[in-house]
Amino acid sequence: MTTRIAPLARHARTLATSATASAVSTASAAATTNRAAAFARKLDQGPSFDDFVGGDEIAQGTRVTMGNLKTPRLPSHLKAKIPTGSSFATIKKDLRGLGLHTVCEEARCPNIGECWGGGKDGVEGKRGATATIMLMGDTCTRGCRFCSIKTSRAPPPLDPHEPENTAEAISRWGLGYIVLTSVDRDDLADGGAAHIASTISKIKHKAPRILVEALTPDFSGDERQVATVALSGLDVFAHNVETVERCTPFVRDRRANFEQSLRVLRHAKRVSAEAGKEVITKTSIMLGVGEQEDEVVDALRRLREAQVDVVTFGQYMRPTKRHMKVERYVDPAEFDKWRTTAESMGFLYSASGPLVRSSYKAGEFFLENVLRKRREAAAKIDAGRLVAAGEAAVQADAHKGL
Repeated sequence: MTTRIAPLARHARTLATSATASAVSTASAAATTNRAAAFARKLDQGPSFDDFVGGDEIAQGTRVTMGNLKTPRLPSHLKAKIPTGSSFATIKKDLRGLGLHTVCEEARCPNIGECWGGGKDGVEGKRGATATIMLMGDTCTRGCRFCSIKTSRAPPPLDPHEPENTAEAISRWGLGYIVLTSVDRDDLADGGAAHIASTISKIKHKAPRILVEALTPDFSGDERQVATVALSGLDVFAHNVETVERCTPFVRDRRANFEQSLRVLRHAKRVSAEAGKEVITKTSIMLGVGEQEDEVVDALRRLREAQVDVVTFGQYMRPTKRHMKVERYVDPAEFDKWRTTAESMGFLYSASGPLVRSSYKAGEFFLENVLRKRREAAAKIDAGRLVAAGEAAVQADAHKGL
């Protein structure tokens, strides 16, 4: 009798377990359905996809907030459009075909669509486009905490064909103004100064009317290398101080410092003037890295004492999570204030805005006009001198005849 009861008991337990599992499964499914239905209702009541892409302000309380709430959120005025257009595609194709690099891509510049696009498609758009060519490869020997360019103690050797290829690409585009920049090459005896100077010389040979701006390294403060580039035929010598002096150790590589950058800019201006060349000097300051107002004013004062002509202000934007954090997002009105302040202190020009970078198209257009007017004025003076010399010669001949 006992042997028959055991199987029956086991069977009863199995049925009970199955019934319990079935009930749990049913309840779980019902709960999942209820949650899904509740989520669907919440979506129906909340903002639509058009609200998100339309750029309008979303009502308070309807936004779902995720992530680290302590980190400042990216304001709408710092969001850039995805780059498109035939001019953008053409420039990119030319660069790839010649194996050239641009700081626009390597540093993830938010203005790449505006600058490469030129505002229009076709020939006019290409003439209005700007691409900042990055010389000496895509790997830097320094590790600044704001920069996304690759770093290495021993980058690949320089490409001896790069100066010629760069000049060839630029002559194809038919631009009026070009910006050259470079990585730091502390592994080279001259810091790459001769390579940069050679590139500028070849550009001027292929396109004599083009205006060239070079955004240079500090060459470890070696004034001989600074002079090599400053006297190479360029029109604008640029070197960025990046931030105020106090923040420099936390922002830039330890081999860079504020005073050294000032000496570079001062020496470039001095040797150019001594050689009879009217070269414009230029620098850039990032805001939002922890600087104080009085520190920015002091930096501007010292830059003017070093005879720097142009200064630009832009918002620091963290390229990746491996880089230093944004201290704050600066309001556009504050950028306007710094532009006014710089101009009142005697700077020739100041571009200032959240998306402004040192190689910024609007600034380049202004400098192009300034430089061309200076050239025209110099040409008129030379022509006047020739006329005066000719008249003097005629009068001298007339006196001899008498």
